[in-house]
Amino acid sequence: MTEVETVVRVEDLRMRYGELDVLDGVGFDVRRGEVVTLLGPNGAGKTTTIEILEGFRVRSAGDVTVLGEDPIAAPEEWRAQVGIVLQSWRDHARWTPRMLLSPLGRYFEPYGTPERPRPYDVDWLISLAGLEEQADRKIRLLSGGERRRLDVAVGIVGRPELLFLDEPTAGFDPQARRDFHGLVRRLVDAEDTTILLTTHDLDEAEKLADRILILAGGRIVADGTAEELARAVSGESRVRWRLNGQVHSERTPDATGFVRELFAKHGEEISDLDVRGTTLEETYLAMVQQHESGYRDEAAQAFEEVDR
Repeated sequence: MTEVETVVRVEDLRMRYGELDVLDGVGFDVRRGEVVTLLGPNGAGKTTTIEILEGFRVRSAGDVTVLGEDPIAAPEEWRAQVGIVLQSWRDHARWTPRMLLSPLGRYFEPYGTPERPRPYDVDWLISLAGLEEQADRKIRLLSGGERRRLDVAVGIVGRPELLFLDEPTAGFDPQARRDFHGLVRRLVDAEDTTILLTTHDLDEAEKLADRILILAGGRIVADGTAEELARAVSGESRVRWRLNGQVHSERTPDATGFVRELFAKHGEEISDLDVRGTTLEETYLAMVQQHESGYRDEAAQAFEEVDR
């Protein structure tokens, strides 16, 4: 079995501002082709962590390797392998998407390889981002969703191996968010792009992420799939059903066995069966509430059994 390449490796990462430890022993890995979401309450250190990985901030201590390099000392060739999509990005309002993407793409040409030529063809990239009808329209005339898709196109024009997304769908309407999620999956499936994103949209995290990291109190307190994290908090599912016109609801650690017994006893009299596990929102809020109530150790303990 081929070992999966580690794209990001963080060990005992620490960041101190004066007497305040913003990051206190953070550690995690990101493997090639994964979509990993970093969640955490405001002030947890998400932005600081991402900026260190991007090479924009010098850490106080710890080891960080991104695409085989220490970001703070990485060469220009390394920068060409990394794409970044910030929450907002300023550019010339009179330009069009095509006018913006073409010169940006030329910067990456010297850093292409036979295995990964750079940049993307601009017409193909415009199509990928769903901007065919807006390609020659002034940027100031684009809608919010169209503008955000352009932000993503700017971030990936150099065909990055690793893409950082910061709150990528903030302000999106439901259709624009759905389109963006499709774009992310196409990047992963077609290009084997590794993606690390931050978001406050828990539904988005659950839909997009292969793994979810929860940062609280300056450290990673959870690392796993949404299902793994939910089991770590509750281990129970809620079963609802209708019997003789009356709705029943019960929580159980073994939903499959419970439903099997339910049908064995009542058969076709059962209707409107609904089985739901603990949601990511419930999982996340349970951890945050413990942390903000001062029970930092208990919040971390709740997730210690999750496989990393």
